[in-house]
Amino acid sequence: MSEKEARKGSAHQKLLAFASLIVLVIGFSLASPNFFQVDNILSILQATSVNGVLAVGVTMVIITGGIDLSIGTMMTFCAVVSGMVLTWLGLPLILGVIAGMAAGAACGLVSGTLIAKAKIPPFIATLGMMLVLKGLSLILTGTKPIYFNNTDGYTDISQGSLIGDLLPVFPLPNGVLILFIVAAIVAWVLSRTVLGRYTFALGSNEEAVRLSGVNTDAWKMGIYALAGSICGIAGILISSRLNSAQPALGLGYELEAIAAVVIGGTSLSGGRGTVLGTLIGALIMSVLTNGLRILSVAPEWQTVVTGVIIIAAVYADQMRRRSAR
Repeated sequence: MSEKEARKGSAHQKLLAFASLIVLVIGFSLASPNFFQVDNILSILQATSVNGVLAVGVTMVIITGGIDLSIGTMMTFCAVVSGMVLTWLGLPLILGVIAGMAAGAACGLVSGTLIAKAKIPPFIATLGMMLVLKGLSLILTGTKPIYFNNTDGYTDISQGSLIGDLLPVFPLPNGVLILFIVAAIVAWVLSRTVLGRYTFALGSNEEAVRLSGVNTDAWKMGIYALAGSICGIAGILISSRLNSAQPALGLGYELEAIAAVVIGGTSLSGGRGTVLGTLIGALIMSVLTNGLRILSVAPEWQTVVTGVIIIAAVYADQMRRRSAR
C-alpha cells in the first residue's frame, strides 16, 4: 500500500470514528436530558483526561508494532511514587511530579530493554511488568492508600481550572488542558522529529531500518521510556483527582486505552496511527461509559459493552489490514 493510500485510509478511519462519537452524543442526549449538561460534559472530559493520556502514550508503542499491557499498573505505581515523595519525604510538589514521571520512564525503559535486548515478546514482557508493578505498589504502601491532604496544590493539578475565571460558564479542568498539551507534544514528536520517523519506521519494517545502520534497539527502548513517562503523568492526574494514590487501582485501564488507540485508527500491526485519532477514540470510550451510567445500565453490562467494543475494534483493524494487501 502506498503512502498516499495509507493516509487516505487513516483519514477515513478518523472520520468514521468522529462520526461514531457524534452519533453517540446525539443518541445519549435524546435518551436522557441529563447527558448534554455542562456538568456532565465536564465530567466526561475529566474522565477522558486520564484514559486519554494513557492512550496517547501507548499510541507510540503500538505504532512501533509493540504493545504495553503494564500501563494501567504503571500509572498506579507512578502515583504511589509521587505519594511517597510528597507525603512521606515532605518534598516540594514539583519534585513529586518529576518523581512520578521518572518512575514511569524507568519502568518503560525496563520493558523496552527486555523487548529490544532480551528479545522477549512485547506481550509477555509487559504482562510480566504489569504484575511486578501491581505487586510493588501494594508492597510499598502496605496495601493502604496514600492521601495528599497535607500537600497544597496537588488536587488542583487535575481538578483546578486555570481558565475558570476567563470562561466561568465552561471551566475546563486542568486535567483536560494537560491532556491536550501532552497530545500536542506527542503529535509534534511523531510528525516533526527523528524519533517520530523512527517510530513509524520500526512499525513498518524494523529489519530494513536495522539493515540501514540504525540502532533499532536504542530507539525502541527510548520510545518505551517516553511512553512510560507519559503514564507517569496519567498517574499524577488520577491521584490528583482522587486526592490519593490507590495501590490496588490500575487493572483494566490498559484495555480501555488500547481500545481507544485502535478505535482511533492506529494499526496493531504497527506503522500507522495518529494522536488525533487516539483522542477521538478516548472520547468515544468515555462518552459510552458515561452514557450507559446515566441510563442506569448495570456496571456488569457496562463491562460487557467495553469488551465487545475492544473485540470490534481489533476486528476492524484486521479488516483494514486485509483490505490493504
